[in-house]
Amino acid sequence: VQLQASGGGLVQAGGSLRLACAASGRTFSSYAMGWFRQAPGKEREFVAAISWNGGSTYYADSVKGRFTISRDNAKNTVYLQMNNLKPKDTAVYYCAARGGSYSDYVHEYKYWGQGTQVTVSS
Repeated sequence: VQLQASGGGLVQAGGSLRLACAASGRTFSSYAMGWFRQAPGKEREFVAAISWNGGSTYYADSVKGRFTISRDNAKNTVYLQMNNLKPKDTAVYYCAARGGSYSDYVHEYKYWGQGTQVTVSS
């Protein structure tokens, strides 16, 4: 599966952005999806994940209550709604796909998108 992330940009603290990740292929609905982010000089970290049917979601503590992951299998797309953004959320955001259940481990995801930059100014 090929993944294409979009929706990043520059926003002031307290603002919102909605990221989208469009997937190619007819097997999208069989994959668990995740969002990760990587700030300059830091390791890639887990943000959120969703099960294949959207029935289960999982969030990093740092974004819980502010970010929402969702998916539309009819459109082969997963979303990340980000509210109340903070400067520490500045990073390149990546979407990823894996077979089986969702996970918060980077190395358990087989397919990765190219990333989209999110910059939050104070």
